[in-house]
Amino acid sequence: MTGLKKTTIFFKKGKTIFHEGEKVKGIYFIYSGAVKVHKKWLDKKELIIRFAKGGGVIGHRGLGSAKVYPVSATALEDSLICFIGNDFFETSLNNNPSLTYQFMQLYADELQKAEGRMRNLALMEVKGRIAETLLELSDVFGTGKNKYIAVPVSRQDIAAYAGTTYETVFKFLRTLIQDKVISVSGKSIRLNNADKLKSFIN
Repeated sequence: MTGLKKTTIFFKKGKTIFHEGEKVKGIYFIYSGAVKVHKKWLDKKELIIRFAKGGGVIGHRGLGSAKVYPVSATALEDSLICFIGNDFFETSLNNNPSLTYQFMQLYADELQKAEGRMRNLALMEVKGRIAETLLELSDVFGTGKNKYIAVPVSRQDIAAYAGTTYETVFKFLRTLIQDKVISVSGKSIRLNNADKLKSFIN
């Protein structure tokens, strides 16, 4: 679906929306669905920077002077996304101080979160990082049927967000299941005891 200044694009689950290192073409607004924003990490691993859902914005990290995307974005589920090209978006920022201010706030909020994430990756114990990931997934995506986190996220993606390995996530989730802190159905996770999860965070 294409308008005068925007294009609405459907991305199937698993489809990459833009690639790290790719020339910036514009900015993306998520109408519906879920997306992970990620980048290459040590030893060809992936580090997930953040998760986004309907109402979120992606691609704005590439609007600096370098003009290349420093991250990639991939659909976690079928997603409908609005694309706006660079020229029109930059013109809108120049002519709309309110919009510019809102994006300044968006960047400031993301910078604060990114600084906290880097600190946690360096200093927080791995169990705390995994517990925090589960709590954040619930906060970002909310809950659906039977109070499971609305968007199923793979163990590998949990590991990539927490900065650890699949094996470590698998073992810790198994312990949480045994202690009834969480329940699992396939890739879907339900948080039964958020306070217990918070106790791992220090």
